[in-house]
Amino acid sequence: MGGSRRGARGTIGMGDGRKRLGDRGESAAAEHLEASGLRIVARNWRSRIGELDLVALDGDTVVFVEVKLRYDPFDPLEAVDGRKQHKLSRLAFDFLSRHGMLGAPARFDVVAVEGRSLRCTHVTDAFDSTIDY
Repeated sequence: MGGSRRGARGTIGMGDGRKRLGDRGESAAAEHLEASGLRIVARNWRSRIGELDLVALDGDTVVFVEVKLRYDPFDPLEAVDGRKQHKLSRLAFDFLSRHGMLGAPARFDVVAVEGRSLRCTHVTDAFDSTIDY
């Protein structure tokens, strides 16, 4: 048996529930950031390298936001290891270059979302880019 089942409405992937939960977490993070004064300019921005969860503006600073949804208490920075930081840095460079924004001030934030309550913890300036812009 494969990773999906056939229902009256077509194929339903086993990851559909996880995606919906992830979408709820990203929406909660976006609402939290907007309530804090940031303006969301992109959600789930994709390139050949991967995907940025959220891109926001904090004044003139471009903020690349990684959203981490968990049920147990956890350190959101543990979920963004060196390999993930490098990938996010490459994605940020790609975003900035495609939007004519190279040289603009930028930072990386992490928003931890608790899965049951959707309570958000925002870590500002969570890490430095691993590449120079």
